[in-house]
Amino acid sequence: MSTLVVAVLSMAGFILAYNTYGKWLAKRLFALTDDAPMPSVECRDDIDFVPTRKSIVFGHHFTSIAGTGPIVGPALAVFWGWLPALLWVVFGSILIGGVHDLAALVISIRNRGQTIGQAAGRLISTRAKVLFLVILALALSIVLAVFGLVIANIFALYPESVLSVWIAMPIAVVIGLRYRKGGGLIVPSLVGLACLYLAVYAGAYWLPLDLAGWLPEGDELFTPVVVWTFALLAYAFVASVLPVWLLLQPRDYINSLQLFVALALLVAGLAIASFTGEADLLNSAPAIASEVPADAPSMFPFLFITIACGACSGFHCLVSSGTTSKQLEKATDAQAVGYGSMLLEGMLAVLVILACSAGVGMGALERTVVTAEIATPESPIGTVLITRNASSGQQAWREYYRTGANGEPDAGWVNQKLPKKLRAFIDGGGNFLTTLGLPLRLAIATMAVLVACFAATTLDTATRLQRYVVSELALSAGAKPLANKYVSTGIAVGIGLAIAIFAGEKPGAGGMVLWPLFGATNQLLAGLALMVAFVYLARRSKPVAVVLIPMLMMMLMPAWAITSDLYNRWIPDGNLVLSLFGLSILALQVWMIVEGVIVYRRCRGVMEPPIEVASPSLSS
Repeated sequence: MSTLVVAVLSMAGFILAYNTYGKWLAKRLFALTDDAPMPSVECRDDIDFVPTRKSIVFGHHFTSIAGTGPIVGPALAVFWGWLPALLWVVFGSILIGGVHDLAALVISIRNRGQTIGQAAGRLISTRAKVLFLVILALALSIVLAVFGLVIANIFALYPESVLSVWIAMPIAVVIGLRYRKGGGLIVPSLVGLACLYLAVYAGAYWLPLDLAGWLPEGDELFTPVVVWTFALLAYAFVASVLPVWLLLQPRDYINSLQLFVALALLVAGLAIASFTGEADLLNSAPAIASEVPADAPSMFPFLFITIACGACSGFHCLVSSGTTSKQLEKATDAQAVGYGSMLLEGMLAVLVILACSAGVGMGALERTVVTAEIATPESPIGTVLITRNASSGQQAWREYYRTGANGEPDAGWVNQKLPKKLRAFIDGGGNFLTTLGLPLRLAIATMAVLVACFAATTLDTATRLQRYVVSELALSAGAKPLANKYVSTGIAVGIGLAIAIFAGEKPGAGGMVLWPLFGATNQLLAGLALMVAFVYLARRSKPVAVVLIPMLMMMLMPAWAITSDLYNRWIPDGNLVLSLFGLSILALQVWMIVEGVIVYRRCRGVMEPPIEVASPSLSS
């Protein structure tokens, strides 16, 4: 019962916060009204600026900010114990993450859809704008590399997920074309969702798309992870230059429906497992760990870096100000889209914590690499037998791997740390779903597709955002040809691909090289976005404490983490890439803070100059 009690109390807390604190932020602090002019109307170009219904924008925004962040982060953080992770997720979402996301969205819609980097230029200084854009470019480059690699690993580890993830794209285009012509959205979206789940079944039982058997043995460049990374970033290029109504909006809407179904199934499975005693949070994992791995960092400050999405994430300000603000029909929709989406992501993170603690403990899945000694025609060499514990009596099923000479999964094909993070949620969530009567194989496939679809949404949204950033930097430098959407998108994808493929010791491991820096950079970005919000409120003589305390925390914790890693790990280990990235990020942050302090001393009660012309759509 402890598992269900934690889930119910967390959900009740989020609902209460939305209807009290969230309402105060929207109506009192930011004074949102229905008659406010909106960028989606004033700057409408039907490519990036498109007035859109709240339900559709909510689907886009939520699936873009969610991705694998609220899955990987909590799955990692539970080794400190489930209670610290739970407290940071719940209170972080309500008091920091939700405020951060809503503030970035409001500032953007009141600045003609400008990104938070552009807004920093008007609210603080021109230098602050360039500094912010450079930090954004660094952070988004890491996002593209990491999320491309995450999805590629899911495809390689769970071949049954591939079909349904790719089939969602043409389904979304059909729905987008129908919606554009004035057709309804609910019925075709439900049909699309049904097709998606049929593809999950087909992928699990009939058409698992495993590239291992099609690629040359022993080739370190052409591995499943590398090939999928190339394909995914090529898709991201195409998706980011298409009009938002054609692919991004309908695909994200279908994904949001998929998430609601998956959340309902997870909660139902969790409830049944709690009532039957199969899932017992208190006895499955320690509330606060007394022992942690020898190489694990300290809880402070790294808990607040490890869990970003799900509590507070700087990437969210890019989505809020980069794409979402250009689609809102009414300013009052910002509470549901900005603040509400953050709370729903927090609830997803809570379920991840429970799945990784109580869910994984429900008879852990056992994997055995098949070697020559135990090979059979049904289980040839190179497969991995996956079963529930022997007493469960559930039918075993196989997952195919490429293996090295020692019979273990080839480290050149798959990064071993990343799969463990993903599997903690996918396998634990799959265990919950089996309590509803789903076969283990189908349950695991359903969870794998959920994670891959979310990561794909974040990938192409991040590519579109990086296109804006590259374009803005190019215009600031006077290099107008680089601001062309095809050129800027090519630069964005090319840098992300180069990092993902070639920055590591082996092809396809590059994104993981920068993973230790990703969390800290992401959280520093949140702190800087909150600083922009602080100046915005100060100029209007509004209460600033609501963003001041979160701002100080989200500047201190990641700076502390980067400094600790620099002097305890990266510099002593001679890791030049991480050391240079870390020092650069710290220097840029200090410079940005100095700019903010200078302007704050003379800006309180002094409004920024009005925008004289509409912001460019950056679509050409």
